[in-house]
Order: sequence, then C-alpha cells, then structure tokens
Amino acid sequence: MAEATGTIGKGIKVRGEITGTGALEVAGEVEGRVALDRLVVHGGGTVAADVQVSELVIAGRAAGQLVASKRLEVRASAQVEGDVRAPSLVVEEGAVFKGRVHMDTGIPEDV
Repeated sequence: MAEATGTIGKGIKVRGEITGTGALEVAGEVEGRVALDRLVVHGGGTVAADVQVSELVIAGRAAGQLVASKRLEVRASAQVEGDVRAPSLVVEEGAVFKGRVHMDTGIPEDV
C-alpha cells in the first residue's frame, strides 16, 4: 500500500495537532504540533511547531523543536529557527539557520 500524502495548500492555515502515518506537504501555514513519517515544507510554506518525523525537508520557513529520526534536509531557500535533532543533516548553501543542532550519530565518546 502506498504511503498516504496530505497537502496544506497556499492560503490555508492550520492550528493544532497533526498526527498519523504518511506524509504531509505544506505550502500554506501550520502552527502547533506535527508527528508524521515525512514532512515537506515547500517554498512559501511556514511551519511553527514542535515537529517529530522520520524525514523532514524544508524549503520554506520552519521554527520550533524540529526532530527527524532519519534525515533532515534544509534547502537553499529555507529559513529555519529553533533546535534541530537528526542523525543526518544536509544544509544547502544559501539556507538561513538560527538555532542549535544535535546530531545523534552513535559515535563512541572515546574516539
């Protein structure tokens, strides 16, 4: 069965909690809490939330506690503010980032 994908289009604002399995693409605005498998914030999209996902791709604006258990990608057009946690982090040249990064890579402390 294919992964379910939802979309919050440009001009749509959502406040509250979004949870479940599957993916969400945001071109509008989300505020609150997001817990899904995958979240994509498109250019022009805004997420101001505590986010807990497997994969997070940001091309728009994102603020809050951003946790990706597998991978976080910050595209060149992105503006990110807050604390991010991910074992794999990609930040493209041109992206704006203000906050802290925590990378849980599993590297032994004695190395």
